[in-house]
Amino acid sequence: MNSDKILPIHSNFTSASQLVFGCMGLGGGWNNNAISKTDVSQASEIVNLALELGINVFDHADIYTFGKAEQVFGQVLKNAPGLREHMFIQSKCGIRFADNTGPKRYDFSASWISHSVEKSLQQLNVDYLDMLLLHRPDPLMDIAETAVALNQLAASGKVKSLGVSNMHHGQIKLLQSELKLPIVANQIEMSLAQLDWLEDGITTGSRAARDNDFATGLLEYCQLHNIQMQAWGSMAQGKVTSHQKNESERQAALVNLVEELASIYQTSAEAIALGWLMRLPMAIQPVIGTTNPDRIKACAKAQNLILSREHWYQLYETARGAEMP
Repeated sequence: MNSDKILPIHSNFTSASQLVFGCMGLGGGWNNNAISKTDVSQASEIVNLALELGINVFDHADIYTFGKAEQVFGQVLKNAPGLREHMFIQSKCGIRFADNTGPKRYDFSASWISHSVEKSLQQLNVDYLDMLLLHRPDPLMDIAETAVALNQLAASGKVKSLGVSNMHHGQIKLLQSELKLPIVANQIEMSLAQLDWLEDGITTGSRAARDNDFATGLLEYCQLHNIQMQAWGSMAQGKVTSHQKNESERQAALVNLVEELASIYQTSAEAIALGWLMRLPMAIQPVIGTTNPDRIKACAKAQNLILSREHWYQLYETARGAEMP
């Protein structure tokens, strides 16, 4: 990470990494199997590897692998409690899966938020979250009720900072109007394969803008209000770093360019894909979700990469499949 990039989410944790390790793959998979010793061993290996590579921000959600991701991470901390002080731990709440009371839904009610945070703390075996993010916008949110719950969690010390995920600037502004703490992060999908967030500003005033349904001005709003942008899906499930079956001509051209630049910069394809995001001036934090140790090492190389302006635009133009407007 460039030393001149200050990450606003880390006011309580000054030495945080720009790369984030996403813990959705921990816990043995999306099933009802009990956590095994193998699952704990895998999580321990990955956590320690991430820390060794300078990645100390860990991203959770109460729903990941049906709660097992937090549980297995909590077991790692129980076995090695000294690790906690070297970590920035964030988790998300608000998504509820279909159950005997209703369909899949989003829930920002005070009771559900409080319940989710208490459960995450218990499962993670921690006393507080460095940050809590609201996972997806709830159309039924009562802003006053939601704010009371979040303000109480912050006042109790159980949540040190607040963020959101998948929200546009109007939703953030509404939520912020009732909160005592600032919203300091927004996690959305961003990658070389998902460009709406970037096309928004590039295509303003052009015909292409009519086909872009992204919430206008989100990046600028977040920069103005010192809101950290985090990128989920930053590796696009490997679509931008390796050739896939039935890939499009555009996708094949992008992978070829990523491989060419990896050779030029003497780094990994993963570092090129992540470095493209990290090159932007708002110090985007890519979330990486692989549990493959070799790929984690390959991703970590992005921390020492600065793409040239020309190569950055070459990647962008190839990814969008058209010359810049």
